[in-house]
Amino acid sequence: MAEISINGVTRTEFGKGASRRARRDGLVPAVIYGHGATPTHINLPARELGVALKTSNVLLDIVVDGKTELTLPKSVVRHAIKGNLEHVDLVIVRRGERVVVSVPIHTSGEHDRDGILEHVTTSIEVETEATAIPSFLALDLTGLVAGLSLYAEDVKLPAGMTLISDPKSTVVHLSVRSSHDDVADADAAASAAASAASTAATEAAAKAEA
Repeated sequence: MAEISINGVTRTEFGKGASRRARRDGLVPAVIYGHGATPTHINLPARELGVALKTSNVLLDIVVDGKTELTLPKSVVRHAIKGNLEHVDLVIVRRGERVVVSVPIHTSGEHDRDGILEHVTTSIEVETEATAIPSFLALDLTGLVAGLSLYAEDVKLPAGMTLISDPKSTVVHLSVRSSHDDVADADAAASAAASAASTAATEAAAKAEA
């Protein structure tokens, strides 16, 4: 579980104009809340925050006025076109506390190559200790036959973690390749062969003329 420390500064100005000025100065407006505490409005360095948020469910030790608060990103707002960070909500967590989070799923293993793999969902919700959130969960596709699916309950969970998502929710489905796909593959192969034959004939004719 990644844990990164970032220094922030208390916000004294509010509103759209203040937020624009902060972002212009390389800062991201943020709010820290939770555990009955009064929400704290701060600005965080955009570059450091952006790097930290590349890690899924990263824990952030936010240092403001000499006080450190352990937080988990709850909501991240980005510019619709540029993708720049515009605002972040951070929820306070305590070590040993259990939280519900969405964790990405990574697949591996050889499945039936005659099928077409469909990723129905890319993450599942689990309950786990706040400082033990994995960056991803593994799903083994070894031996998966065309026409069958794997579900949330098939994802391997570390000890102490509880599945919150519907156990029967589909994560991946291996579709049976249709006859249309087979025909398309055959047509593509035939087209490639015809092109190769045409090229060979052209080269042979050129040599004969020479």
